Amino acid sequence: MKGILGKKLGMTQVFTAEGNVVPVTVIEAGPCVVLQKKDQENDGYEAVQFGFSDKKESRSNKPEAGHAKKANTTPKRYVREIRGINLGDYEVGQEVKADLFTEGEFVDVTGISKGKGFAGVIKRWGQSTGPMSHGSRYHRGPGSMGSIQANRVPKGKRLPGHMGSETITIQKLEVIRVDVERNVLLIKGSIPGPKNGFVKVKQTVKN
Repeated sequence: MKGILGKKLGMTQVFTAEGNVVPVTVIEAGPCVVLQKKDQENDGYEAVQFGFSDKKESRSNKPEAGHAKKANTTPKRYVREIRGINLGDYEVGQEVKADLFTEGEFVDVTGISKGKGFAGVIKRWGQSTGPMSHGSRYHRGPGSMGSIQANRVPKGKRLPGHMGSETITIQKLEVIRVDVERNVLLIKGSIPGPKNGFVKVKQTVKN
């Protein structure tokens, strides 16, 4: 397993050698700094903690600054752990860049989806509307819940509420190109989140 942190820059399209057009998402992948190595003995599990995107010293608190100082770096805006990595391949303070991946590899990308505010059941869950004519007074409501259980609302009931702003992972996306000079990955297809949103790119768990 291997992985890196990055930032979604937007979408574009590239052409293959055969002349086919491929829609891609542009990700600024790294450079990331290894902030900490977690092992079974001290932490109960094995993982490597990465930091991406420098943060001003004035905007970080003392624990953040002290944690980054151990890796001889500045505080980072985006800090995440990746499990399943061989700890022997990394050292605290080491930089990880986009050349970690090669063209043709498949990756899983995790990001936070765009927030869409408060939404009803038709937009949020794709439910059908009621009759829109002939005196119907029921159009966009969530439907009756009396037949389920009168005294409580069961967990997972599809109701109006906050839509979006959820952690989503898109699996098995192909790396089309790797720009080592600019630390950029071109990944086929779309990934969750807005422009300049932070993402985590890992080697896919699917064969």
